[in-house]
Amino acid sequence: MSTVEDIKNMIEDNKIILFMKGDPHQPRCGFSAKVVDILKEYKIPFSHFDILGDPLVRRDLPQVSDWPTFPQLFIKGEFVGGCDIITEMHMSDELKPLLEDIE
Repeated sequence: MSTVEDIKNMIEDNKIILFMKGDPHQPRCGFSAKVVDILKEYKIPFSHFDILGDPLVRRDLPQVSDWPTFPQLFIKGEFVGGCDIITEMHMSDELKPLLEDIE
């Protein structure tokens, strides 16, 4: 995978996708681990992509999301945020409604 179009397709094809460092079983940074822990609290499946394994995705994803850092969470095709935003939304119960009605 190497193009912005490929990234957009991946986002559209997954109801929830987390672009992160590592994977949910072995995150490779604390910020990725924090978002994984938050998502696991909701007990819903989510897809992930290890940006460390693909330098082109790591380079091009910020163009798609207009967000420079990782992890990046997309829900229903929309960029939601990085670790700080996801943490704040979780603490204020703003994240839960976004995760409802996901099959």
